[in-house]
Amino acid sequence: MRMTLLVSLYLASFCLALRPGQADDWPQWLGPERDSVWRETGIVQRFPEDGPEIQWRAPVNWGYSGPAVAEGRVFVMDYVKRSGQIRNNTGGRDRLEGTERVLCFCAETGDLLWEYGYDRPYHFSYGGGPRCTPTVDGSRVYALGAEGNLSCLHAETGELIWNKDFAEEYGAETPFWGVAAHPLVDGDVLYCVVGGEGSVAVAFDKYTGRELWRSLSASGQGYCPPTLIEHAGQRQLLIWHAEAINGLEPGTGRLLWSVPLPPSFDMAIAAPRQQGAYLFASAYNEVAALLELDARGEAQLVWRGTARNALYSANATPFLDEAMIYGCDVNSGALMGVRLSDGERLWETFEPTLGPAARRGRYGTAFLIQHKDRFFLFNETGDLILAKLSPEGYEELDRMNVLEPTNQTFGRPVVWSHPAFAQRAMFARNDRELVRVNLAREEE
Repeated sequence: MRMTLLVSLYLASFCLALRPGQADDWPQWLGPERDSVWRETGIVQRFPEDGPEIQWRAPVNWGYSGPAVAEGRVFVMDYVKRSGQIRNNTGGRDRLEGTERVLCFCAETGDLLWEYGYDRPYHFSYGGGPRCTPTVDGSRVYALGAEGNLSCLHAETGELIWNKDFAEEYGAETPFWGVAAHPLVDGDVLYCVVGGEGSVAVAFDKYTGRELWRSLSASGQGYCPPTLIEHAGQRQLLIWHAEAINGLEPGTGRLLWSVPLPPSFDMAIAAPRQQGAYLFASAYNEVAALLELDARGEAQLVWRGTARNALYSANATPFLDEAMIYGCDVNSGALMGVRLSDGERLWETFEPTLGPAARRGRYGTAFLIQHKDRFFLFNETGDLILAKLSPEGYEELDRMNVLEPTNQTFGRPVVWSHPAFAQRAMFARNDRELVRVNLAREEE
């Protein structure tokens, strides 16, 4: 055991020594600010003729969990299945036996630095592994498994610092599609969507795991991650559960406002997005709303989506850019450009979600990351796409396939995992491997 720890520390030190200077990190879901913006410099504006180089591949197992990158390390969760069948049945829960793991790799070489695992039976639909991207905060990494096991680990060694079992400690029932709300660190506090009576939202001391407060009850906790916003000098924690979207006081959990917005099958998944005084929230099935925050910080409804307008997001959180909403519509599978002020659909295309030859496919997915005047999209067919999005339409610049779709939905192969963009590269995974794709601009 001591020798394993010494080897891990040596590899970690070696990995840090290889880390290039001035390289940005991606320590949590959606990036450093959780806003889907990649701010690193020295990034390609067009792909090389043969496509970006895949710098390394590392083996992983089942998982929807996206990678996080911090301090020269890549963190990701997976599931090693021992028994049971993954059926992806929308009408029933899979029963699996296996080990849920947190893995740490060297970002420069792909070498495995450490792993932390525990026996974890699964009983939910689409059982192919953990959903949540690890959240890295300094020397600690917070990993939330698909059945509600929360682990705080030492980022350098993988040693357990503290853990929680949401079912055991809060009576939280695992949602039908598994626990999916990525943990959020702010200051000394870790915010989680937990579940159970009076504890849909819980704030923990990030150092010890001690509960600071709990808040909200609902018929289901949903799948939407906790989100911090600021308006009129006031910070708010947004929690969208099965019945309503809510604004809470971050320090106490006190309810500031609540707007009824129940999605079908509790499927509030995509995070609400802020643009100035406006909040856009969208979910399955034709549930979407634009809210406006007033001077007191309370939210009022501006418009609700209808069958003929708006965007209804599920797997991928949409992107708000000035007067536009860009995102993937769960019902049609198209990438859409939608006007923020009234929800009018200005354009749609299946090319970046389902592929150039596709016509329609429910839950068609592409994850959108803005870099300066263009977007990197990683879609469900495993393609990395470079494109420009505007009110006028979708302009594809380059495309390269980087991963094989290894899971399935509605009879088609998919890879549904949000990538990380750091160290002038993309880190992405399927159910077999984690890859690093070079996106550094060549020096002229």
